[in-house]
Amino acid sequence: MAQSYSAAELYEWIENGASHIYLDVRNEEDHSRFAVEGPHNIEMRNIPYFDFIEAPEQASSHLDPESSVRVICAKEGSAQFVAEVLESLGFIDVSWLEKGIISWGNLLIPKRIPSPDNYQLWQFNRPGKASCSYGLIHADEMMVFDPSRNIGFYSDFATQRDLTITHVFDTHLQADYISGGPNLAKISQAEYIVHEGDFSGSDIEFRPIVDGERIQFNNSSGPDILCTHSPGHTPGSTTFVIDERFMISGDTVFIVSVGRPDLGRKVVEWAKELYRTLKTRICTLPENLIVLPGHYTDWDLESTDDYLILNDFGTVKRMNEDIYEIDDEDQFVEYIIENMREQPEVYDEIRKVNAGFIDPDEDEQDIMDLGKNECAASHMVS
Repeated sequence: MAQSYSAAELYEWIENGASHIYLDVRNEEDHSRFAVEGPHNIEMRNIPYFDFIEAPEQASSHLDPESSVRVICAKEGSAQFVAEVLESLGFIDVSWLEKGIISWGNLLIPKRIPSPDNYQLWQFNRPGKASCSYGLIHADEMMVFDPSRNIGFYSDFATQRDLTITHVFDTHLQADYISGGPNLAKISQAEYIVHEGDFSGSDIEFRPIVDGERIQFNNSSGPDILCTHSPGHTPGSTTFVIDERFMISGDTVFIVSVGRPDLGRKVVEWAKELYRTLKTRICTLPENLIVLPGHYTDWDLESTDDYLILNDFGTVKRMNEDIYEIDDEDQFVEYIIENMREQPEVYDEIRKVNAGFIDPDEDEQDIMDLGKNECAASHMVS
């Protein structure tokens, strides 16, 4: 009898190169807008659910009954139905995704980043959004950076390790996903720390960042966090340098490209701000810092052999030399304008959620939060 599988199992299959056929039975528009992707190419088919209702034999004829088929739909029910249809037609290895594509969209993959013995640094990769959040651990304390709205994951991660979440940071007011920062801070009784350049006037309770301040663990033997205001992607964007070794760069520095400065619809003004940030605040940082970005676009270029999204800053600058070698503000603005593309309409609504101005129900937030990020200034840098 056909069984279900979890989003975590789905990621593990993709990372390990399992030879499944992935069958997405959502309509073509939804599939094209957001589909399962991972660190390796997969064999994906899109055959709508209604095809299996109207002509099941014809729909299934596009699949090999001897292959293993993993069915995906919006909410689980349609995928279960199709899996049972395929099984009735003689398919021998069929299963469906629990809780549908939203479970994939919310999945977080924890991977430990190599770091000194006196603390732990974790990357929480969200493959459905191509985004990363981070956890910094010392003694029995944990700080969280750029959490997604799947706050149960971070709470469980801390509880399983007997940790107390003491600080929650957002590098900026997110536009591409709904932040879990305010809610995670609230349930953890932690400080929510952000820059007032993005959050002044919001309905969110926060502790404002002071440019250049160093935030420490309660146990002072832990690493400190240098807060560097780095406006451009947003007015309040902040880069966090941990232990003079790691740069949590949010959407300012990516492994490929930099953060787009047009989301506030002030492209020239913000592009000039970003240029000044890169020249005077970011490029002055040591090249041996390990860049830990908020997003990525290409696993092959941006991940390590262990599927961590990181690289040293010197290598990042060389990979993006057509950006970092621009020495004229007007030329930089021209580069940004030439690479501009339309931002998703939902970004305006997501910003309102993250500022506390609107509070959609959970189902609506699930829909708003789906889809890959569009935060880089360019799709690919040569």
